[in-house]
Amino acid sequence: MPDPATEAFVAHRRLLFTVAYEMLGSAADAEDVLQETWLKWVGVDPGTVQDQRAYLVRITTRQALGRLRSLGRRKESYVGPWLPEPLLTAPDVADDIELAESVSMAMLLVLETLTPTERAVFVLREVFGLDYDEIAEAVDKSPAAVRQIAHRARGHVAARRPREVVSQAETREALDAFQRAVRTGDIQSLLDILAPDVVLLTDGGGIKQAALEPLIGAELVAQVLSRIAAASLHAAQINGNPALIVRIDGEIDTVVALRIDRGRITGLYAVRNPEKLSQLEHETALRR
Repeated sequence: MPDPATEAFVAHRRLLFTVAYEMLGSAADAEDVLQETWLKWVGVDPGTVQDQRAYLVRITTRQALGRLRSLGRRKESYVGPWLPEPLLTAPDVADDIELAESVSMAMLLVLETLTPTERAVFVLREVFGLDYDEIAEAVDKSPAAVRQIAHRARGHVAARRPREVVSQAETREALDAFQRAVRTGDIQSLLDILAPDVVLLTDGGGIKQAALEPLIGAELVAQVLSRIAAASLHAAQINGNPALIVRIDGEIDTVVALRIDRGRITGLYAVRNPEKLSQLEHETALRR
């Protein structure tokens, strides 16, 4: 029979992974954080912990904060745009609208613009609903300081997140139109669905061919996308939202996620770095 420490950790593992992933944008690093959390947790007597969920979230947050700071240094030398590691997610993630928005590629990129502490506070407060006292213990700040940080982070995110919440149905409709246009190489159909100032970010990590700078403007982006008409395109739930998986010769080559504002595609996020595509052969369970 599992011991109490193992039972508690397993019971909260999906939650802890989601906390770490939302803070880091990397499944591989989130898994490492969970290993570090486990090693610290097994040294604690569970019987002395009043709220095991809060305690485990606190350990995970502290480990993720340390890793987030080192990740920042790695990103400075990253070749081309850095995009979060995409996850193939189960339908229940899409059913939780707030969770799906919080793990979307667009939102994870917004979170990249926060400081590590701001990101931790925002994620714990806005996504997981922790109170200020719990967050204060996790980030080693006073509750009053955490309130100020949360206010600043909310304002920062509000100014950069999509202007409106887009339903799954609207996203699927835009994705279907986009998929048809790409598959046929129809430039005009692409121009109809792309916003005039659409931005395409491609992440090849220096391993796969990718643009080293953002591509901006509907005509340029449409020309680039028309070149993948011969590839095999499959709709999938990526990070809780409809997206496309591009396969070449049966192998996953690229994942394309969308940002939609007012019925038009304003952002395209194409992950080609093979080191970030290893999680796409199986679903990843997320939980709030």
